[in-house]
Amino acid sequence: MVFLQGSRGSAVLRFAAVLLCLVPSAARADSGERSAARFFSDTGNLLYLAAGVGLPLLEDGRSGGNHAARTADSVITSVLVSELLKTITHEKRPNGGNHQSFPSGHATAAFAVAAMQSHYHPGQAPFWYLGAALIGWSRVRLKDHYWHDVVAGAALGYATSWLELRQPRGFVLFPLIHRDGAVGLQFSRAF
Repeated sequence: MVFLQGSRGSAVLRFAAVLLCLVPSAARADSGERSAARFFSDTGNLLYLAAGVGLPLLEDGRSGGNHAARTADSVITSVLVSELLKTITHEKRPNGGNHQSFPSGHATAAFAVAAMQSHYHPGQAPFWYLGAALIGWSRVRLKDHYWHDVVAGAALGYATSWLELRQPRGFVLFPLIHRDGAVGLQFSRAF
């Protein structure tokens, strides 16, 4: 496994080990599949998003801050678009809940992270996309979304990341993202 060599690989392996330890303990609590879905939808989702934004700070050296900011920018942008679409579509959730079903915000954010981290770490792509797929599956399994909500969220997260990577400084956090890979506020004055 060439892509897991060195300290970068050990950070990914530690994160994967934590997730693998948490899933079986959650699954023992009640019906296995439903417990796993609850884990991936709640705690697992938060861990996944935190890892997607935080691991670049540990793995990517001098570019880590920029990669983390770009990933956060992609997540923020995609979730804002997702929330806008929810207010326009008013699709009711399968569980009878509110009219905020389309698209899945969980899937949108997860696939935005997967696309960004897969761009920065192509060898880790299967792990990132597997995590995002499990989060999407959990939303359908818990009857919080329909499959088309998850597929639309996945496409939105991926497309937003694709557009993010083509922008010189991002969409929302552009004052913090610099073309040279640095991160920080930039002020300029013209006389």
